[in-house]
Formats: sequence, C-alpha cells, structure tokens
Amino acid sequence: MNRFLWLAFGLASLAATPAMAVTAAANATAGKAVKAAAIDKAPASRLSAAQIVDRNVAARGGLQAWRAIGSVSMTGKIDAGGKKETALPFVMTMKRPHKSRFELRFQEQTAVQVYDGTQGWKVRPFLGRDEVEPYTPAEARSAATLADLDGPLIDYAAKGTTVELLGMEPVEGHSAYKLKLTMKDHVQRRMWIDAKSFLELKIDGEPRKLDGRMHNVAIYYRDYKTENGLTVPYLMETVVEGAKASHKISIQRVTLNPPADDAMFAKPQLTVAKVSSQ
Repeated sequence: MNRFLWLAFGLASLAATPAMAVTAAANATAGKAVKAAAIDKAPASRLSAAQIVDRNVAARGGLQAWRAIGSVSMTGKIDAGGKKETALPFVMTMKRPHKSRFELRFQEQTAVQVYDGTQGWKVRPFLGRDEVEPYTPAEARSAATLADLDGPLIDYAAKGTTVELLGMEPVEGHSAYKLKLTMKDHVQRRMWIDAKSFLELKIDGEPRKLDGRMHNVAIYYRDYKTENGLTVPYLMETVVEGAKASHKISIQRVTLNPPADDAMFAKPQLTVAKVSSQ
C-alpha cells in the first residue's frame, strides 16, 4: 500500500501540473484580441498544427491572460486507487519560471516534493524515510520538462518546442487532434486536443518501470468547469498502461498569483515532513 501511494505521489507531482489543470478565461479586452488575432476561419479538418495551438491558447484564455500569471496554487485530493480507495489531500504550488512544490497528507504525515528550477528533493515519511532525498535523474528530467506553469503550448516556439500534427484520433468518445511535441532537449510528448473545445484531453506522461518492465503513462483531463473566470478540469487521471497502477486527482480550489516566496521551493528541512499542509 505504501509503495503504491508513493508511486501515485510521484506521478502527481511530476505530471499533473497547473499548466494542464488551470485554464484562464480571457477578460473582455483579451478575448477580443484573441478572436481577432488567434482564431482563423479555416475548417477544423484543415487546421495546421500551429492553428490548433492558437485555438487551444484562445480556449484556455489567451497569451496575455497567461503571461499575467506568475504563480498558481491548487488544493484537492488524490484518489490512490485500489479496492478501498483513499482520497489524500494535497497542495501544489507553481511559480515561474520552473519552480514547484507538492505536499501530500497521509496518516498525520506530510510528504513533500520540491523543485527549484534546477534541482529537486523529496521527503517520504510514510515510507519511513524522514531524510531529504534528491530527485533521481529521471525525476529531475521529468520535472524540468513538465514544470512550465503555463504548459507546453503557451509560447511554445519561444521555449524551443516544435509541434507536429499526427492526424486525428478518438479519446474517450471525443474527436481529437493528435500532436507531437518535441522540446528543446529533444524530449517528445504526444498531446490530444479536443476538436470542438480545443482543450486538452490527454497527454503522455513519463514512462514508469514496474515489475521490471517499462510502462507508458497517460494523463487524462476531464470535467472542465468555469468558476470565477477560470476553466478548470476538475478531474485528472493518470493511467499506467498494462498495469493496475492508476490514480485520480480532484481539484477543489485554484488560486492565481498567490504569495510564493522562493524559500518554498528550496531544499526542505527535516521538520517539513511533519508540518500539516494548509
């Protein structure tokens, strides 16, 4: 049980980011600019990769709305899965350019993972590990790739990312554009964009080794709602293909531009794991 909870914790902290979870709706001025500049009249079936990205950015709120966000905080619960599902409360905070902090509460203990933009550390008390451990090379690579606050498609060219349209493919009953993203460090991800809403439906996660074998990981985004000017997927599910390992994340609250001192993302002290999440 503890081993599986740690797997869920690791997947959540490295894959489920506000970049995909938070969708800022444009204000009236930004909305008019987006409609004029980003949304063309090309039929959906003839859209290029760049046009699909433009529509995705518009659906998520537009460039100006995203560029105004310097930090994001999310609270919610992770369903660790299994026959007796346990919902574990978490808090995740992201800050530009690539900082993240993830806290998971379990049996009166708080596990912590932080990434300061260059290095990452973790504390796992429910595994009997109260010491601060550095990220593994694989975890550091994942954090560096997925820690963009606004996601891989916002300002993708400036980030050194190229986007290629691979065609269309259904995702959970939705017609979707299948994109291949190649980051500047040559890491590749596939992303599926809803052909109607132009919101994200699915993205590849970092492959995981279980039982001596590598398994593909997929993150699904569902139950989009608009609240306080934000369009947010209230439910995300990380699925390890070919394995029973899976977990769901339910978002309960999103806060834009919360106070986020850089000290939050520094190497944790040993006492951090014993402090209750807010």
